[in-house]
Amino acid sequence: MRVTSTGIENGIIADRFGSKGEHFRNGMPIYSLPFEIGDAPDDAVAFAVIFDDHDAVPVYGFTWLHWLISDLRRTSLKENASVNDKDLIQGVNSCHSCASDLSLEDATGYGGPAPPNCTHKYDLKVFALDKELSLKSGFRLNDLMHAMEGHVICHAKVSGLYSPR
Repeated sequence: MRVTSTGIENGIIADRFGSKGEHFRNGMPIYSLPFEIGDAPDDAVAFAVIFDDHDAVPVYGFTWLHWLISDLRRTSLKENASVNDKDLIQGVNSCHSCASDLSLEDATGYGGPAPPNCTHKYDLKVFALDKELSLKSGFRLNDLMHAMEGHVICHAKVSGLYSPR
């Protein structure tokens, strides 16, 4: 399995998918990255997605979560799917945390890159699953990790860099 994104060119995430873009809600960039899953296993029932930033640890003390998706049943998402695709089951991002004050509802969905200190590397990870997880909108990373346990067939990731404004 592989994952690719037309929003990441030569290892760089395009400006429009983060804090240098034009689409915000409550100060959070919301124009989501497109991606495509290739060579998915035939026995995959659904996919889970985690988009995160490990370079946030020195700044915030934890990996920043930008996007969580559960029970994705297709192999591609277009730009801004987080807002446009009403069938997505999305989890809460780190804008609802001790480092930010958005409500659970406002922080559910895509919250794009906005590195505060220097260029950060972001990972978009896709997990092929042998079952649907039946999580509800607003789920947390812990919910996703526990539900995926024992059900991951394979996984893939694509990474990209994003610099501060």
